[in-house]
Amino acid sequence: MLEDKKIKRKRGYLNNNFRIFHLKDRKSIDFEFHYHDFNKIVIFISGRTTYLIEGNSYSLKPWDILLINNRDIHRALIDPDKTYERIILWSNPDFLIKHNDSCNLLSCFELASKQRFNLLRLEGLPLETIKRLLFDMEAALKNKDLGYKVLLDSLFIQLMVYMNRLFLSQRNLKELSDIKCDENIDSVLNYINKNLKVNLSIDNIASQFYMSKYYLMHKFRKQTGYTIHNYILQKRLIMSNLLIKKGKSIMEACLESGFNDYSNFSRAFKKMFGLSPREYYKS
Repeated sequence: MLEDKKIKRKRGYLNNNFRIFHLKDRKSIDFEFHYHDFNKIVIFISGRTTYLIEGNSYSLKPWDILLINNRDIHRALIDPDKTYERIILWSNPDFLIKHNDSCNLLSCFELASKQRFNLLRLEGLPLETIKRLLFDMEAALKNKDLGYKVLLDSLFIQLMVYMNRLFLSQRNLKELSDIKCDENIDSVLNYINKNLKVNLSIDNIASQFYMSKYYLMHKFRKQTGYTIHNYILQKRLIMSNLLIKKGKSIMEACLESGFNDYSNFSRAFKKMFGLSPREYYKS
């Protein structure tokens, strides 16, 4: 199994407030593990697809919704013998922050990432309301009559208000048989993400959780699809990228994201982002 070699740089770029895609295909698509700087919503319509998100596996049913926080690593496993139809929304966090006067419209993404649970599964009136908003957005985008951009923004904000209400109020979906997670590995993932600055050798992590390192390595890869080493490396590079964007110096970003050797950091950064840290800093 070579899944860890498929952890790649971020996919897609978002310069707008949001984008919506309605895609339908039947072909072999080998998606690699990746992440985005923006938030992502996947509305699954048909096909046979399993989504891997930060160690959890979701076997999707029609009209399942996945809320994926920016910088969460994920991948879709698709059966090419089935027609794969989905609606994808890319959401710029800055746009939602502008509408956070009375509520935090990023709550659903933040909670999904914090709790490591990304699924919103609906039925009845809530599902019909979500469908109506999505179809109205698609219609507004195709029509492009006077004020269509204002209408689109309004519909998207309505969608996010409603999704937040539904996601924050749902209960006990973790117990569903088509959601696979491992509490031990979930704890390991939480520990890694909270301690990227410190020594995260496999020996230290195994000791922290009273496991043999060989059992931990096997279990982690089986549950998540990638090795502990590459997962930590990916997360540290994502953190360093964020720190540089926030104005930290390259050396500060290197040290604060857990790299003790600048040359190793620089090589890994360039391999992932296509630019050296200094080139990225100046761009």
